[in-house]
Amino acid sequence: MTLVAAPTTRRPPVAHRSRWAVLVLLCTSLLLITVDATVLHIAVPALTAALQPSAVQLLWIIDVYSLVVAPLLIMFGALGDRYGRKPLVLAGLAVFGVASAAAAAAPNAAMLILARALLGVGGAMIMPATLSIIRQVFTDRRERAIALGVWSAVAAAGAAVGPLIGGLLVGIWWGAVFLINVPILLVLLPAAARLLPDSTRRRARGWDSLSAVLSVAGILAVAFGLKEAGSGHLLPLSFSLFIAALGVALLVWFVRRQQTRPEPLLDLSLFRSRSFATGVAGVLLGVFALVGLQLMLAQYLQLVLGDSPSQAAVRMLPLVLAAISGGLIAAHLLPRLGMRATMSGGLGLVALSLTPTLGWGVEGHPVMLALCFIGIGFGVQVALLAASDTIMSSVPEPKAGGAAAIEETAYELGAGMGVAVLGTITTISYAPALHPVPGVKPTDMDQARQSLASAKAVADQVGGTPGHALMEAARWAFVNALHTTVVVSVVLLGATAVAVAMLLRRD
Repeated sequence: MTLVAAPTTRRPPVAHRSRWAVLVLLCTSLLLITVDATVLHIAVPALTAALQPSAVQLLWIIDVYSLVVAPLLIMFGALGDRYGRKPLVLAGLAVFGVASAAAAAAPNAAMLILARALLGVGGAMIMPATLSIIRQVFTDRRERAIALGVWSAVAAAGAAVGPLIGGLLVGIWWGAVFLINVPILLVLLPAAARLLPDSTRRRARGWDSLSAVLSVAGILAVAFGLKEAGSGHLLPLSFSLFIAALGVALLVWFVRRQQTRPEPLLDLSLFRSRSFATGVAGVLLGVFALVGLQLMLAQYLQLVLGDSPSQAAVRMLPLVLAAISGGLIAAHLLPRLGMRATMSGGLGLVALSLTPTLGWGVEGHPVMLALCFIGIGFGVQVALLAASDTIMSSVPEPKAGGAAAIEETAYELGAGMGVAVLGTITTISYAPALHPVPGVKPTDMDQARQSLASAKAVADQVGGTPGHALMEAARWAFVNALHTTVVVSVVLLGATAVAVAMLLRRD
């Protein structure tokens, strides 16, 4: 009896005694990664004054981080499964620290772009392991739901407070937004070396370099093409769509190659599970709606209602707090309601909360607008937690890294497509709705039709009664376009909620 019991007591002490400390360590690492995705949004003026980047360089400084993270997640998830997640996390923390110091010390825009790209590499090394190690350490289903809720809340909080942290630190020095990472990482690295558990390594027959290149190039091309098609900063729309189509073709090649490899980089058999595929779709569409709508609503608050950036942040605060609390509360709802009801209910709540914004005058009622924001934030985060638990529970532990990488790739692609697709819908609807204004030159009207921000710049330049009339017309056109975007989002979210309810088995 004693000889049988002894291995059980020695087997995974981390999984029993230090699992919550591991969760804190992983969530702190995740917080650094998610904050860096948005920390520069408010720091742009100070950064521009210091480094004087061109318009193209400024776009790359902001976008290169997420564009690098998205395509590398699958590759690093597979590497973690094959060679161990702990070494990958330790290496990722070291790379992230070096890149943070290099970004803070960057003498020009080109060096900052390279440092931001290296930050993306470090982030991509860490992110897949955070979910897969949670899956490994928290073996109890209820505890794992709580841990995933905390993880989800931290992910939401990091992206939300990034601009706030950037605004506070940029008053000291623009490089402080990066340099603050270094002392935190000096603490995290030895703690990770001591606390993180070792994972079982799979014996691989060889590394498929071509598949790695195809996955990275394909996702990068799709993400860049969609972002550029939505923003139109660098390339014509036709060429942007060509790049996205080329990315799709590379991904089709990648998928076909995976089906013939004895040990594929991405285990496509995971998608044979209806629960796994539905969970991935839930993450993709949930983030798609949340990130795209956040961007549109921020413009609406500042350029239509006339809020200052700080006032708009206060108005958006209910959405942020609801998203954070939604991730925590959903951990308790999930065991009681089941995955199907939690995920479909969360998506349905977002669609229901968006509906009053369709011309019901909620902007004139701050309490009503706050309630809509609360419903959006809470519903999205509840659905994301249920989707994450569905994904991680439907795969065996040895494949957890690959599953986590697929989930986080869906998260990054959902965010990119949300901005690109919903932004494009808004732009397409806005331009035709802005009719000529007496006293404004046709060339100025063409510039005003590019975006609401462009219309404000033209209106300020024109001034007087024509400028005021132009701004009023532009606001009306933008609200009309925003309603079109919200209708698309409501239909998409409602259809996804129904599909989830039909496809997932009752838990």
